[in-house]
Amino acid sequence: MIKELSEFIQLAKEKAILRIAVAAAEDEDVLIAVKSAVEEGIVIPVLIGDKYKILRIARNVNLELGNIEVIDSNNNVDSCRIAVEMVKAGNADILMKGLTKTSDLLKAVLDKQNGLSAGKLISHVAFFQSPYYHKIFCVTDVAMNIAPGLEDKVQIINNAVAVCHQIGIKMPKVAVAAAVETVNPKMEATLHAARLKEMNQEGKIKGCIVDGPLAIDIAVSKDAALHKGVNSDVAGDCDVILVPDIEAGNMFYKALSFLGGAASASIIMGASAPIVLTSRSDNDKSKLLSIALAALIKN
Repeated sequence: MIKELSEFIQLAKEKAILRIAVAAAEDEDVLIAVKSAVEEGIVIPVLIGDKYKILRIARNVNLELGNIEVIDSNNNVDSCRIAVEMVKAGNADILMKGLTKTSDLLKAVLDKQNGLSAGKLISHVAFFQSPYYHKIFCVTDVAMNIAPGLEDKVQIINNAVAVCHQIGIKMPKVAVAAAVETVNPKMEATLHAARLKEMNQEGKIKGCIVDGPLAIDIAVSKDAALHKGVNSDVAGDCDVILVPDIEAGNMFYKALSFLGGAASASIIMGASAPIVLTSRSDNDKSKLLSIALAALIKN
């Protein structure tokens, strides 16, 4: 069982070295993370973007480019397209978002002819290590699906559970989050939560334990659950928090990172290859951990 996100790095070092295509690589935190991943023996990068800026930043962060391919591209849309095409052609194993908008990368990833579609719903899976929680946990989906319906949420759970299984969490506990812990017909998130719990009990969602609706305090605190009279195997011990929509998820993600002191690692699942997708404001440590997680999933 992985207890700290730093273990992703050690485990990735024990696997094969992979090639990573970095779209819009002209960013200091991205290149520091890439430098660390190279030094750890996790990846061999291909840097795509404004070559002049990449060379300048690489010098500033002491990234030696002698054995690293740099592909000059003067705009982010082209950088994303080139990176995706490299992965699709088998010339890279992992795709990474650099200093570009998520929409630019997604446009290339979802391109019907040259993208990385695997016929599944893609979703964002973010692992956190918080000083206020006893183990790492996952939050999904905070970046891809704006207002997922019930069936979308089934696939989002399946993507997160698949990652959990690959990192050794054999039976992840999934908390379906809402503002309250009771079903309210006026609150769609609670209706979805109740149905997802039923689907899990019926064997339609497998490999995990699903409970909900659960407010966040109940999901992460046994004391809160006891105080509110909620009896649940998931309460206070969740491995996955399924958020109701992208707005709630994005705010939760950034609150954990910027106010809660949590470290994070984020990837996209459901495509034909792992995609490292962090916020442009995430630090180099988060980006390194995300590269390591992607390498683990690919291996």
